[in-house]
Amino acid sequence: MREAAESLIEKVIGRAIEVHRVLGPGLQEGIYECALQHELLLNGIVSERQVGIDVTYKGIVLGMGFRVDLLVEQCLPLELKAVEHLTDVHRAQLISYLKVLQLKRGLLLNFNSVLLKAGIKRVSI
Repeated sequence: MREAAESLIEKVIGRAIEVHRVLGPGLQEGIYECALQHELLLNGIVSERQVGIDVTYKGIVLGMGFRVDLLVEQCLPLELKAVEHLTDVHRAQLISYLKVLQLKRGLLLNFNSVLLKAGIKRVSI
């Protein structure tokens, strides 16, 4: 199971690097989101954009609490950014998504980096 998850993460990172190689930094997050979803599809990887997730608090469903930028294969949330620097708040946001989705791993991708490799953060809980 862990090997399959790691393999998926590596594939997604490879496709994100390809999107960044073609588009470069400096565009809006939504453009990278759309391009990455298309790139994943071209490579046989299923993903959904802007997936609404309900939040439950003490047994009460509060309604849609947030939207995950991309949810890959129903098991890997991606939070895409196009910012100068990733912050602890960006990481905390993804951790919250992981908790609510009851998943273990996610990726934080900052496309506003000269090299995307510098903007990739693996997040696990």
